[in-house]
Amino acid sequence: MEDREILNLVGARIKVLRKEKGLSQEALGEKGGFHFTYIGQVERGEKNISLVNLGKIAEALEVNVSQLFAYVNGEIENTETDIMIQEIVDMLRGASSDNIYLSRNILKEILQGSKGRRNKVK
Repeated sequence: MEDREILNLVGARIKVLRKEKGLSQEALGEKGGFHFTYIGQVERGEKNISLVNLGKIAEALEVNVSQLFAYVNGEIENTETDIMIQEIVDMLRGASSDNIYLSRNILKEILQGSKGRRNKVK
């Protein structure tokens, strides 16, 4: 991967997430403590952004830092689904082990039940 390629991919990902949240570059900049021109430079892959600033941007976008790298072979992943999955993971990270166990079992039942309904429909 070339140096600029990763900057372009992360910048494009930030732009997609920003637009999904309905934020302008200025609004994202305000939330993260940046000037809107900096956000534009990051989105265009013109700035070699630090990890600290990536963390601030992720926080301003209300996503996990890993979501800024959610692309495969230069293609941005299905962001809406990825974000929902990440929200579930984030909720579970703050839960007790008993609640994680319970959540896993509930999720299993839901998914097995929907699989059974799909098989009956066929």
